[in-house]
Amino acid sequence: MSLSERARAAIRDVSDFPKPGVVFKDITPLLADGALFEDICDWMVERFSGASVTHVLGIESRGFLFGTPVAHRLSAGFVPARKPGKLPWRTERVTYDLEYGQDALEIHADAFGPGARVLVVDDLLATGGTAAAACALVERLGAALTGVCVVIELTALHGREKLAGRPFRALVEI
Repeated sequence: MSLSERARAAIRDVSDFPKPGVVFKDITPLLADGALFEDICDWMVERFSGASVTHVLGIESRGFLFGTPVAHRLSAGFVPARKPGKLPWRTERVTYDLEYGQDALEIHADAFGPGARVLVVDDLLATGGTAAAACALVERLGAALTGVCVVIELTALHGREKLAGRPFRALVEI
C-alpha cells in the first residue's frame, strides 16, 4: 500500500463536527501510528530537501505537529503562525476571508528576514485562505517562499487556486 493510501486509511471522518453539516478530517489516528507519522514527515522533507529551507512555518495548530519534525530534519528553524494575541512579541498580521467572516494569522516580526527560505506546513488545505495568509506573511518579511506542504487537500474546495504560482504539495487528495 502506498504512503498516500496508508495515510488516507488512517484519517477518520467525523460527521457534524465542529458544527452540523461539516465532515471533520480527524488526523489523530494517523498521529498515533508512529511509523506512519514518521513516513509522512519523511515525505514532506523529501519534497523540499533540495530547496535550501532555512525556516519552516507551521500553521496553528495542527501545522505545528508536522512542522516541528520537518524543521528538525531539514536543520531549519521553526516559526509558529498563530491566531491573534497568542504571540508575546511584536507581530506581523494578515487578515483573510472565511466563508462567514474573517480571521487572521500572526508571526513574530523578527521571525526571519531577507535571505530566509521558508516552507509553510499544515495538516490540511481547504479553501486556501489560511495557507495564502501564511504565504503573505512570509513574503511581507522579505523571505523567499520555497513552498507549501500539507498532508490533506480537500480538492472540491479549490484552495490550491489561492496559492497560484507557489510550489504546493499534498500527500492525500480527498
